[in-house]
Amino acid sequence: MRGNPQAPVTIIEYSDFTCGFCAKFFRETWPMLQARYVDTGKVRYYYRDYPRADQGPGMAGAMASRCAGEQGKFWTMHDRLFSPGADLDLMGLMQDAKKMGLDERKFQVCLRDGAHIESIFADREEGRRWGFRGTPGFVILLSQDMQGRQAAPVTVPGAFPFEVFQEQIEEFLKRVPVSGTTQSALDDPRAAATARVHRVP
Repeated sequence: MRGNPQAPVTIIEYSDFTCGFCAKFFRETWPMLQARYVDTGKVRYYYRDYPRADQGPGMAGAMASRCAGEQGKFWTMHDRLFSPGADLDLMGLMQDAKKMGLDERKFQVCLRDGAHIESIFADREEGRRWGFRGTPGFVILLSQDMQGRQAAPVTVPGAFPFEVFQEQIEEFLKRVPVSGTTQSALDDPRAAATARVHRVP
């Protein structure tokens, strides 16, 4: 998660490190979202893995970010893998780990053992329950309103411009309750099966 854990609005991204549209979002839209909403404490931002194939570079990237996360460098690896020139083969990932100052042996063992495979697939299945069949996909919702009591969650299926996210976030900020349920927005994403799904034109 990036941002303030108590932020009133939550965005969940489902993404693949080999997805060109995901990289486009990271380069063009994410910096504006970060500056306007995440760094200002209005939005907390979650990343979920949605590898489009069960094996290959997309899975390698998902594994690498999680293995780096074991050493406190998830976002460092995430940002690197979405940057130009990133290499998702073992040699490239090991070079990145070295540059980040990771314990290379632990990182390599983590990749080899595949300890995070099940949780990666669980992320992908969660994304499918939201209705996503490709990447990227985003869910925007009130952090304390997973059941849609004040406003139903909104899905954005694709790497849309900043203005699309801005419009939805501002609408949710208008609905932030002064006090309300304390249920975490991420307790059970499956609860959104009854939520309104917003398809951006």
